[in-house]
Amino acid sequence: MPDFIYNNKLYYNPVEFAMGRIGGTWKMPILWRLKDKTFRFSELKKDIPHITDKMLTSQLRQLESEGFIHRKVYAVVPPKVEYSITDKGMTAVPVIETIRNYGLELMAKEGISKKSNS
Repeated sequence: MPDFIYNNKLYYNPVEFAMGRIGGTWKMPILWRLKDKTFRFSELKKDIPHITDKMLTSQLRQLESEGFIHRKVYAVVPPKVEYSITDKGMTAVPVIETIRNYGLELMAKEGISKKSNS
């Protein structure tokens, strides 16, 4: 496949392009949680304990700008914001599940036990 440019960034293959959308430490775990229900920021933060507020905010903004999640703001005091997965985000779930299962398989082969909340 020839190189291509998207949003002023050069990509060499479709895997690199896809990982640019959902890759990294936190995007897949966020999407994985949102596949089943809507979360508020604080709920996501509690469910993903090692992520910082700044990183969670950044990752949510990126996922929203890419169209993978929807951010709904309620006009109430104090402000209420909910995050949900979009149809586009749902298309990533089978990919995430495959990568997750592969990771679990590799962990088992190395004798690493699965912790809860993964």
